[in-house]
Amino acid sequence: MRTNELDYDLPEELIAQQPAEKRCQSRLLVLDRRSGQIFDRRFENIGEYLRPGDCLVLNDTKVLAARFFARRDTGGKLEGLFLQQDNGLWEAMLKGLGKVKAKEQIWLKDAKGGDFCRAEVVEKKTDGKCVLKIEAERNADEILEEIGFAPVPPYIKRNEDLSQAAIDKHRYQTVYAKNSGAVAAPTAGLHFTKELISRLESQGVLFAYVTLHVGEGTFKPVTAESIEGHKIHREWFSIDEKAADVINRAKQAGGRIIPVGTTSVRTIEAAAKESTVAATSGQTELFIMPGYRFRMADAMVTNFHLPRSTLLALVAAFAGLDKIQAAYKHAIEKRYRFYSFGDAMFII
Repeated sequence: MRTNELDYDLPEELIAQQPAEKRCQSRLLVLDRRSGQIFDRRFENIGEYLRPGDCLVLNDTKVLAARFFARRDTGGKLEGLFLQQDNGLWEAMLKGLGKVKAKEQIWLKDAKGGDFCRAEVVEKKTDGKCVLKIEAERNADEILEEIGFAPVPPYIKRNEDLSQAAIDKHRYQTVYAKNSGAVAAPTAGLHFTKELISRLESQGVLFAYVTLHVGEGTFKPVTAESIEGHKIHREWFSIDEKAADVINRAKQAGGRIIPVGTTSVRTIEAAAKESTVAATSGQTELFIMPGYRFRMADAMVTNFHLPRSTLLALVAAFAGLDKIQAAYKHAIEKRYRFYSFGDAMFII
């Protein structure tokens, strides 16, 4: 499949810069992938399209406060994104790394802009990545809680404003986030409130919680001419015995398995064995593109995705490229809000 088939033009003003005032009041585009019919709803009405015995699969990863600021001794400003910790060393992306020398000492800044601690640039890698040795005897989670900001993607314009940072820290996180490790949010889940989950449970809808730690590669555009030539990012996932049992029982009883977000889709499809999932954990490089045969997902809740992205390829594989293109055209005409803080889509 040619990558340019995943292109579309989006007016810049439709890129949501703020979340909806209330999570479940986002708009919801419902797409019937068989008929191609489209319905304009609100997310709080999603229960109208769910039946008792259906199972929603939610990704309970917790987003780290992975975005941080630093300075050089020369006064030069740096902006970083924590990726992972290994043997006490941080792997991070650093904007402005080209000017920094290997073995140079920099200062990590706290959330209020003061100096927090020193860090040594142990190694400069490719793609703006580096290895940092942090001069603080605490783990990364604890340090990031003091110095970090929500790692909202670059198309959401932010500076070091503390009041905005507090809003982002709360809203760029699902209400059921539990297991720390993501550097980007599973954004389809941002529309759920605890009250909505309770209401759906009382309606007979089942919930299964899985984990996939969303990595920075989720935003990486496909640059190859064909999507088959793209090397997809690797992410860690886990499905425990309880979640596998809920999903498998629902499937066997005739309920629909409905992953919330592309990360939940990748998780259950990576763990699928025909029409069941196994309790398992590990790394997945599953690349779902048109032509893929889905083994577990019967419907899907998702946000609107960037052009030329692996996420757009995934939803096109599920609903059909022509129907996704029609749905996106409709969403643009109806002024839906796009991307991480934007509106949602339910593909049935």
